[in-house]
Amino acid sequence: MSHLVSEEMRERSTILHVDMDAFFASVSELDYPQYQGKPLVVGAGARGVVLSANYAARKFGIRAAMPVARAQRMAPKAIFIPPDHERYSEVSRRVMEIFFDFTPHVEPLSLDEAFLDVSGSRRLFGSGREIATAIRKRVKEQERITCSVGIATSKFIAKLASGRCKPDGMLEIAEDRVLTFLHPLPVGELWGVGPKTNEELQKLGLRTVGDIANTPVETLKRALGEGAGESLYELAWGRDFREVITDAPEKSISAAETFAYDLEDREEILRELLRLSERVTHRMRKRELRARTIGLKVRFSDFTNLTKSKTLAYGISGMHDVFEIARELYLALKLDGSRIRLLGVSLENLIDENEAVEQLELGERESGWREAQDAIDRAIARFGRGSVQPARLIEEGSQEDESEDPDIAER
Repeated sequence: MSHLVSEEMRERSTILHVDMDAFFASVSELDYPQYQGKPLVVGAGARGVVLSANYAARKFGIRAAMPVARAQRMAPKAIFIPPDHERYSEVSRRVMEIFFDFTPHVEPLSLDEAFLDVSGSRRLFGSGREIATAIRKRVKEQERITCSVGIATSKFIAKLASGRCKPDGMLEIAEDRVLTFLHPLPVGELWGVGPKTNEELQKLGLRTVGDIANTPVETLKRALGEGAGESLYELAWGRDFREVITDAPEKSISAAETFAYDLEDREEILRELLRLSERVTHRMRKRELRARTIGLKVRFSDFTNLTKSKTLAYGISGMHDVFEIARELYLALKLDGSRIRLLGVSLENLIDENEAVEQLELGERESGWREAQDAIDRAIARFGRGSVQPARLIEEGSQEDESEDPDIAER
């Protein structure tokens, strides 16, 4: 490996986008070795959603976020297993530690992907390709799973590249090959092009990225709006000057659950809200954060959704406090008699625990709920999830089938 680099190489950014291959399914295969090589789907309960599918299952058309019931019809002989979020988080942390061994400039996007700026690491570890090769080797040897890596001079192109070398691949797009690589791609590959924008672009006769690049920017602005038009024009020419952002604050932590049958009984619903509050606050405290905004999501039997939130003047982290607000939000909706398919509790406006203003939370006693919560966290850390629970939850629970965040779904 050559450690000598030119002035030109030092000046040019080298960005990696590392994306784990079918991450949740791959980790699950390690835990269920008897299923390796067979179609395996992470997602349980006929009314749940698919979190991940291995490549053997994907051959049947199964994809993340698909209803489990549909996936079961597509592949009746596939193996369906429940998700284990704690396990995925554990493996993700170790993978991220590998990334940090090569550069301090790591921007995690979710549990299974991250951007790395290795521009300053090339003198020590070699070229971007050599660094990517070393990372892939470490992940495979240490965690026994694979990842795909895109290498480019910008985040946008690096992410596109990683998507085109999966699974277990590596693709470098040199600066002088960006437009050759980019322009033949369909317009839907550009960041910011959702179904509605795609439809507008199709109406304009713009089907490839090259079509957008060769359209006057003013035309795009008139059709799509000032911001969207200019953004897509710049991306179509491969211009993306965003830096890799390290230590970006988490936007939200959430937990949601789809039930095996529609819930109607108020006490049962409140019990599930308590369960979700316990789950989500435990995750938050592990990250040493507090939340100022608590959100409630309700999905009804007809698949319509309703959301409601409350923002406080200070941050909270206790299960009891979050549950009381979630309960207040639910009761304010006056949903008695409604049939509820899904409940979710989200924590937003997150602030660092150490920076939070010290004050009693929602009137809690100075040595009461807080001390009890700390003791519970210590017990969970030592004996595992479910070792300590609120009394009203000590009964047969429903099974979690949704991720803690929307960005947990594989990309």
